Amino acid sequence: MQDLTTPPAPPIILTPQVACSPDTDMDVLWHIALHLPELRKWIVANPQADAAILEFISQAGGPGVKPALEVLLESLETEAPR
Repeated sequence: MQDLTTPPAPPIILTPQVACSPDTDMDVLWHIALHLPELRKWIVANPQADAAILEFISQAGGPGVKPALEVLLESLETEAPR
């Protein structure tokens, strides 16, 4: 794992599209989660986001994080087998 205290090497421009893309490396997602609270809600929409990063985001918060997590949890409830 790379040093998460430094930004990713250029030319990556950190945008909502990068945060929610399943192709984005987990090191980049962790950098966003740690340093860009305004993009955390978009990581919640990333299908590659694991429990650890979602837990961090839920604890750290940020603009729009709570509603994003609510939508995720509701979608998991409706997809769960009965």
